[in-house]
Amino acid sequence: MADSSPQGRGAVRRALNELKEAGYYRVETVRLPDGTLRTDVHVYDTPQRPESPSDRPSDPGEPETGPPDSQVVKNPGEVPNLPAQLTRADEQTRRAVAVLFRAVRPEPRLRLGEAEALQLAPLVAQWLERGSTTAELTEALIPGLPSPLHSPAGILRDRLQRKMPPVPSAPPPRPASSPECARCHDPVPRPGICRPCAGLGARTVAVGTGAAATPGGVARARAGLRGRGPLTVAPGF
Repeated sequence: MADSSPQGRGAVRRALNELKEAGYYRVETVRLPDGTLRTDVHVYDTPQRPESPSDRPSDPGEPETGPPDSQVVKNPGEVPNLPAQLTRADEQTRRAVAVLFRAVRPEPRLRLGEAEALQLAPLVAQWLERGSTTAELTEALIPGLPSPLHSPAGILRDRLQRKMPPVPSAPPPRPASSPECARCHDPVPRPGICRPCAGLGARTVAVGTGAAATPGGVARARAGLRGRGPLTVAPGF
């Protein structure tokens, strides 16, 4: 930055220190699985907590320490432990933050601070309430990221809002079954027993035209089986 700026290294250094004190700029040292150290620089669009003395690099020979409420990353390939601040949050928020960390884990450019994760937690909670899974969140948040990526929290917030799944529709109500007689199970207008079962009338059996058509239909079926003619069915059989 200093090489491409006419202000010089001193001006750039002072500007970065001001951004760091205001909470917009942070440098973290991450220990990789092979034991080597990597320096990560984070720039935020909203101010983060002030830097504590333990955030500054320690002198050679001193043990490395970190802020008590920071997100400690021992292995970038693993989901980090939830910050201590989240232990005071409700269970829904803690679950939403954990799901968000897992969803963006495949993309190193989408690493978030604890304050950013807490701000995005209500949107993630809405996704979960509407039946979304961690894999669906990953598919919605990661593909097609711009390059360069200046604000991970900003683009995640935009995608969480724009791609919010609809509220699942309620299943249609089940049709109410008609009541049946408690004894013979015939349909009745209201729960109880029918009039014939109660001894208040005779049972009426409706007879259609099937009885008249049966003899002719039986004769034609026999003739067809014996090969004497085509098998036809009379209307009403």
